[in-house]
Amino acid sequence: MVLPASPSARASGAHRTIAWPLALAYICLIIYASLYPFTDWRNQGIFPLKYLTAPWPKYWTWFDIGINLVGYAPLGFLLVLSALRTRRVRWAVTVAALSAALLSLLMETLQGYQLSRVASNVDVVFNALGAWLGACCAWGLEKAGVVDRWSRLRAYWFAPDARGALVLLLLWPPALLFPAAVPMGLGQVFERLESALADALADTPFLEWLPVREVELQPLVPMAELMCVTLGALIPCLLGYCVIRTLGQRAAFSAVVIAVGIATSALSAALSYGPQHAWAWLDVPVQVGLGLTAVLALALLAVPRRGAAALTLLALAIHLGLLNQAPASAYFAQTLQTWEQGRFIHFYGLAQWLGWLWPYAALLYMLVRLSGRERGPVAEK
Repeated sequence: MVLPASPSARASGAHRTIAWPLALAYICLIIYASLYPFTDWRNQGIFPLKYLTAPWPKYWTWFDIGINLVGYAPLGFLLVLSALRTRRVRWAVTVAALSAALLSLLMETLQGYQLSRVASNVDVVFNALGAWLGACCAWGLEKAGVVDRWSRLRAYWFAPDARGALVLLLLWPPALLFPAAVPMGLGQVFERLESALADALADTPFLEWLPVREVELQPLVPMAELMCVTLGALIPCLLGYCVIRTLGQRAAFSAVVIAVGIATSALSAALSYGPQHAWAWLDVPVQVGLGLTAVLALALLAVPRRGAAALTLLALAIHLGLLNQAPASAYFAQTLQTWEQGRFIHFYGLAQWLGWLWPYAALLYMLVRLSGRERGPVAEK
């Protein structure tokens, strides 16, 4: 299937597409979900691709087929969108589907070396079909002019150098789905990192090199929790202010960010503790923190883009410093076991790593952005 270059693609690259980095992130997700927990490897002594000639399984469900279709459809969609940014796209749908099929083939073959996994030719077929359907959807949107309208909308709302910020903002809601000890609190890794290092260095002289805490981590007091919630919700607002053009757009954007943060946190609680506890996390410190976020987001509407980047960096540093001074509760640890060992096992990898790494990726992005020359003016009125 041959695609002509879209008008947005012919516009000499006014802005860089976010589809390609999102496609790379999704490939990492597929690899993690396919090979998790990365243990119990063994050689069965048979030809690695023998599963491709196996008969159709006797027992299967439409749910399994649906998961395979839906799992690879976004990859095909993003790969075709990435190709649309080139001058001319030849066989974009076919190439995207074949690329996804090769990835699925590799993942299934590697699963054949894991005790906890079973390689399946059915998975390969429906993964490839899902990627093809996603690619066709992107092609259809391009033919309907939706992709070009999105390009114009993005150019109206965001600065040309907004790709990094947009990728981070799109990944923020999935990161919030990982159950956090503090609402909006992403990046709490100190305690787990310390424990992992201690286990890795056990029975070695390097264990003595680890710094020893004189006191154990203490739970956050309500004021510290309030600050974590406030900064955790304010950071994506400030991140958007770095690339959004006008004051009105900033105001609308911050309202959407706060609403999405609340809705995603409620969904996370419902998945973790049950639908009846979807709003149990919304106690008084959290409510006050979210209200303070709205006030600060409104007060900072007119801050210059470079100033917004500096404030984002400061907010990240304070947020991570406060959050990593607190331990995870025992009840929270039990919740993580539900995610790690139960029904969330395949989704666990994405949510876990996004929840841990998102603030540090934003920190790195802000450092890179502030180290360069300012590309955009103060937000327009």
